[in-house]
Amino acid sequence: MTQEDGALDALVRKRIRGLRVAMGLSLDQLAERCFLSPSTLSRIETGHRRISLDQLASISRALGTTLDQLVESPDDSDVVIRPHHDPSRGLTQWTFSRNPDVHVARMRITRPAPASAGAPKAQLKVHPGKEWFTVLSGTIVLLLGERRIVVEAGQAAEFSTMVPHAIGAQGGPADILGIFDHDGQRSHLRSTE
Repeated sequence: MTQEDGALDALVRKRIRGLRVAMGLSLDQLAERCFLSPSTLSRIETGHRRISLDQLASISRALGTTLDQLVESPDDSDVVIRPHHDPSRGLTQWTFSRNPDVHVARMRITRPAPASAGAPKAQLKVHPGKEWFTVLSGTIVLLLGERRIVVEAGQAAEFSTMVPHAIGAQGGPADILGIFDHDGQRSHLRSTE
């Protein structure tokens, strides 16, 4: 067990005891609710016994909470969304969704769009799915096949990603909020760390 795992383990045990006390439950009362012996529950709370997943699930139900809430990280990384910068792509992104099927991200686009819709194929992407974005500030140029579409702050765009496409900023940085399916996420939101 790493030091970080040990700290989380200790935190989970404190949370169990703290919730039990806050609910006004004795060891015997909580043990009865989660089908454990009072001595087993006591050893779990004090760190003298490992906690199995079955026991943790039973304890969380008895305390009226979820497994996620019992084992959530003690730092703020599960709440605070920090930007990831990729200067080579002219992109800063904040990923808002942890759902594996749909990804929501705020992106700051600094790279200008290719000059024309006849841009080299290497600059245009194609992949299965649909994309949607709204421009929060600035102006975006969307190259979509042979079309050059200007999307300004307050406007949105939706398009099939099977059409060759690229986006870039016009007249300075632009911020967008985008929704991507799994294929779009792999193409556009690759890790920048």
